[in-house]
Amino acid sequence: MKQLQKYDIALPIGSIDAYIHWTNRVPMLTPEEELDLAKRWHESQDLEAARKMVMAHLRYVVRIARGFAGYGLAQADLIQEGNIGLMKAVKRFDPSVGVRLVSFAVHWIKAEIHEFIIKNWRIVKIATTKAQRKVFFNLRKMRKRLGWSSLAEREAVAKDLGVPAKVVEDMEMRMDSYDMAYDMSDHDDDNTHTRIVAPVNYLEDKRYDPALLTENNDTLIQNNSGLAAAFSQLDERSRDILQQRWLIEKKATLHELAAKYQVSAERVRQLEKQAMQKLKKCMQAA
Repeated sequence: MKQLQKYDIALPIGSIDAYIHWTNRVPMLTPEEELDLAKRWHESQDLEAARKMVMAHLRYVVRIARGFAGYGLAQADLIQEGNIGLMKAVKRFDPSVGVRLVSFAVHWIKAEIHEFIIKNWRIVKIATTKAQRKVFFNLRKMRKRLGWSSLAEREAVAKDLGVPAKVVEDMEMRMDSYDMAYDMSDHDDDNTHTRIVAPVNYLEDKRYDPALLTENNDTLIQNNSGLAAAFSQLDERSRDILQQRWLIEKKATLHELAAKYQVSAERVRQLEKQAMQKLKKCMQAA
């Protein structure tokens, strides 16, 4: 086995372009070098071997991250997440399988970038299920034209991806929407259209609506009177258990009530449950 290449390239300082240029200067590994490093890491957890494998594959992360440039996220962030995926791949790489690390690492690199995009593309997470994720990352490139798809186009995309057409329609609506702040900051221009259409300017504030306040007050009085009437129908022991367990600041434990009534803690729990059920039934009948 020949001597492995040394990594004496200075770390980049400055822009993302400088970093990309630096990654392209890191020597690539031959199959023999990669196999030796992988064995050292897999068998003896040699951190230096793992570091060399990561360094030699940083250029592939950059290449993959560039494919996700159309999502409006910083390229540096995409590369950073891809590097995390690369490190996870190196950690799990088994040289005995007989494949090159780059083939194994592609899945992990893309997975980390996908997760980052899903979390950061919108304030509200745009895709949560497996089907939604599949549609999100394929809908753009499968569209025949800009703008809304026709029913036939949506059905064709759904068929190709193996998902219901409704999932494609919902994802198209989500992707064509945009984030809007509830209220514009004081630094925004008062004359902009964005400030005019801010939700705070047209959503009704019902907190001080007299009709709503009266309705809520009447509902509270009715509920309190109904609860008092239902409470009075319980026997004295059940009333005391509920009061000690729910209606005072320092609540009694099951064991304290069990000692008071000379029964087991489980019996107190059963009495509490039965009393609650009776209260609920009386409230519903009122």
